[in-house]
Amino acid sequence: MNKVRPLAPESVDVGAEMRAIGQEARGAARTLAIASRDAKDRALLAAAAALRVRTKDILSANLRDVTGAKGRGVAAAFLDRLTLDEGRIEAMALGLEEIAALPDPVGRVMARLERPNGLVIERVATPLGVIGVIYESRPNVTADAGALCLKSGNAVILRGGSDSFHSSAAIHACLVEGLKAASLPEAAISIAPSASRETVAEMLAGLGGALDVIVPRGGKSLVERVQKEARVPVFAHLEGVVHVYVDRAADLDKAKAVLINSKLRRTGVCGAAETLLIDKACAATHLKPLVEALLDAGCAVAGDRAVMAADPRVTEASPEDWRTEYLDAIISAKVVDGIDAAIEHIETYGSYHTDCIITEDKAAAEKFLREVDSAIVLHNASTQFADGGEFGFGGEIGIATGRMHARGPVGLEQLCTFKYRVRGDGQVRD
Repeated sequence: MNKVRPLAPESVDVGAEMRAIGQEARGAARTLAIASRDAKDRALLAAAAALRVRTKDILSANLRDVTGAKGRGVAAAFLDRLTLDEGRIEAMALGLEEIAALPDPVGRVMARLERPNGLVIERVATPLGVIGVIYESRPNVTADAGALCLKSGNAVILRGGSDSFHSSAAIHACLVEGLKAASLPEAAISIAPSASRETVAEMLAGLGGALDVIVPRGGKSLVERVQKEARVPVFAHLEGVVHVYVDRAADLDKAKAVLINSKLRRTGVCGAAETLLIDKACAATHLKPLVEALLDAGCAVAGDRAVMAADPRVTEASPEDWRTEYLDAIISAKVVDGIDAAIEHIETYGSYHTDCIITEDKAAAEKFLREVDSAIVLHNASTQFADGGEFGFGGEIGIATGRMHARGPVGLEQLCTFKYRVRGDGQVRD
């Protein structure tokens, strides 16, 4: 049985320590790849129980992180992502239980065919191997990523941000308790022993061949660095420049409700709306009420001239605003000449993450859903549904906006690859 490693003092050779963690994770991955669903589910349920039992310890660790962050004068949206309370810890525990209840993705037959020569060929889901997750201020990612990787038969190495270091360590201890309860290797869910930048560098280098894929969760600078320097494949989105387009056939009350939720439910999540586009054909009736609703709810609006004319509180949008992921209570807004102009704007300035149309015109909705090439496209629904848990995936390890393998919420199925099983009866090839 691998032992969980204590947090390393600064004098330790972090590179050697990380590579050792990588080798232990590689060994654990072989065990997890053939672990039974029962064992994995028992580990998840025991970890959920440990989260509830250790709530006070986790909150104490989180207070230490939050106090440090406040002392550095971080933004309110950052603090929201960092802060835990009893409700958020309970949500983590429920998330682990939901993942345990999902079918085991490993071993499922994805396709089957019989050849004329009698060979039976099956494409079967298998784990990716060892996954590295590099994330910043969200300590709940520790539980989400650990649980999803475990259920999908993958070992995972977690590297949380320095701001959430103590919170992540406290949550990780609960996951390890779950592994021990199910007699699974503790190295199946490992965590970097320090918050030094060298731990990231070692993971980007692949930990001596131990890592199979890296998932970055954080700001643009982190994701850009990972995409630029990683020597292993990356599942990532660079940023979430998310649009809500209000079509000429939009119901105003519905548009108002969806827009406010998309922007303000939680401003610091990647599915939060950042740009409002309004069809000029409905601007006379829809523009002013929508802009006023945003402003009255405490959201700043940066708009073009038409939007500025709707309310004196609107500031002028700069060209850079159309490309900005604010992650705060501010939104850019623009009047466009119909659905084609909206789609063109999204293609020009968007990030292929999540985009929404609000309309009662089914043809317009289908056109938008078909032509907007984002990972998630919605009709008459809040962009904050861009979440693996809301998709029924039991959570997500991230949202991928690339076009290779995984796209959208990366859940259990996306954390699997496949192999071919070929069964014969003595066939030889001519």
